[in-house]
Amino acid sequence: MTSTARPHLNRRLAEFGTTIFAEMSALAVQTGSINLGQGFPDTDGPEEIREAAVRALRDGRGNQYPPGPGVPELRAAIAAHQQRRYALTYDPDTEVLVTAGATEAIAAALLALLEPGDEVIAFEPYYDSYAACIAMAGGTRVPVTLRPDGDSFRLDLDELRAAVTDRTRLLLINTPHNPTGTVLTREELTAIAELAVERDLLVVTDEVYEHLVFDDAEHIPLATFPGMRDRTVTIGSAGKTFSFTGWKVGWVTASPSLVSAVRSAKQFLTYVASGPFQYAVAEALALPDSYFEAFRADMRAKRDVLASGLAEAGFGVFRTAGTYFITTDIRPLGAELSQGGDGFAFCRALPERAGVVAIPNAVFYDHREAGAPFVRFAFCKQTGVLEEAVKRLKALAG
Repeated sequence: MTSTARPHLNRRLAEFGTTIFAEMSALAVQTGSINLGQGFPDTDGPEEIREAAVRALRDGRGNQYPPGPGVPELRAAIAAHQQRRYALTYDPDTEVLVTAGATEAIAAALLALLEPGDEVIAFEPYYDSYAACIAMAGGTRVPVTLRPDGDSFRLDLDELRAAVTDRTRLLLINTPHNPTGTVLTREELTAIAELAVERDLLVVTDEVYEHLVFDDAEHIPLATFPGMRDRTVTIGSAGKTFSFTGWKVGWVTASPSLVSAVRSAKQFLTYVASGPFQYAVAEALALPDSYFEAFRADMRAKRDVLASGLAEAGFGVFRTAGTYFITTDIRPLGAELSQGGDGFAFCRALPERAGVVAIPNAVFYDHREAGAPFVRFAFCKQTGVLEEAVKRLKALAG
């Protein structure tokens, strides 16, 4: 007898099942593999910041609901950070909103700013929550693909301009870019800003890896460009900068009208979160420049360990200018080892074959075939763990 029951999942989310991160992390546990898939550190952040959280707990700060926009101390610290680092001035009371991590900030921004049918341009490959949040808001995603260009992935500005239509409402920008490790240049950001102003577009910019840029790359917030201050929602996060991803403390900075809109959606998601941790993050943002420099140098060294090891193991390795991640091309390993360039098959077999977990980049594409041969590895792990992973991968390639 054929069931006539209606499906439980609404059609907007029908294409989204269990995330690849959950699947691959479960495989890591089942096989005892080294997990270089999900982007979380395997060490905690600064001891003084952990102690600040403990102190807040003991002092009874944040044990009950914090204020809806976030505790005043953190909002002031976020505003001070933006001023000190980028000469961007924000009013802590009307232009800063604390969220349950950057993921909630993205969801709240898209839910607040999109009408059903609005088009959103996002750079493909993109973090998986982007597509789901656009769908939940009733928007239509329009991918503009970052393509391999030498040893990195680059944006085609002509393709971006051609993607804008009369239905385009918003640009969703991510720099430094996950998963490719690309950091948009001043010239690229200038062109994006000019396009947004010319076509009167809103911009949501995910800058959670702002403090993880390497070599000659420079992170420049899009809100600093002419005409962008009042049309840009900038998203930041403590998790990636201070290695406390479980605290889930993120934020939005924008004009009062945009912050008010995002808060209208945010209040019906988590309402508030992470009370005691907000006080600790306020102290973290005031750490001296030496902390951020040392953190960046440590991650750069880990990037180099993993990148050189992957190259020696036979992978094609793209240069990472920012983030926690290295994107590789598995095709140089040969058809048999690379499963014919199928990143999904390669990553699902890798734990049993080499005791290492990675993520297939194709999951971040609408055009899955464009990402098929690319695989992402995370280097935000202890150096010894990375060295052991490299040893195992080299054995895979013989």
